[in-house]
Amino acid sequence: MRRFIYYFGWTMAIGMIMYVGATYQFQLKQEYMKNYNAQSFVFFSTIFSIGIGMLLKLPNLLIEMKENKQWTFDWATFIGIGLPSLAVCSMGVLLFTPVGESMFPFVPEIIYPGNSPIQTIAGVVFGFILLDSVKK
Repeated sequence: MRRFIYYFGWTMAIGMIMYVGATYQFQLKQEYMKNYNAQSFVFFSTIFSIGIGMLLKLPNLLIEMKENKQWTFDWATFIGIGLPSLAVCSMGVLLFTPVGESMFPFVPEIIYPGNSPIQTIAGVVFGFILLDSVKK
């Protein structure tokens, strides 16, 4: 019963954070549509999706932290899954940097608006893998 309450509490907290974040993201998108300035919307969308992925792994990480074992980092998982997902997730942000301006012709059109489902999923995967790679 204690474990159920622990996970249920985390579920409610993550749900509330997702609701507040999605509401703020919607407001940023409305501003983006009015002013044609997508930077704040794209940056928030990227960071928010990574944060949600980290929040999904955090309850189990806190349980693992209580164990008295040696900390390790799973480089294979991080390099094999984490870095490619970070690359996809950060495509929209890179378009606003000087390096990204030269990459503009090579970026798929689906990445331009900054809130494509591909980028959101990649951000969640990166956030989860980032904390999952830390092992005890």
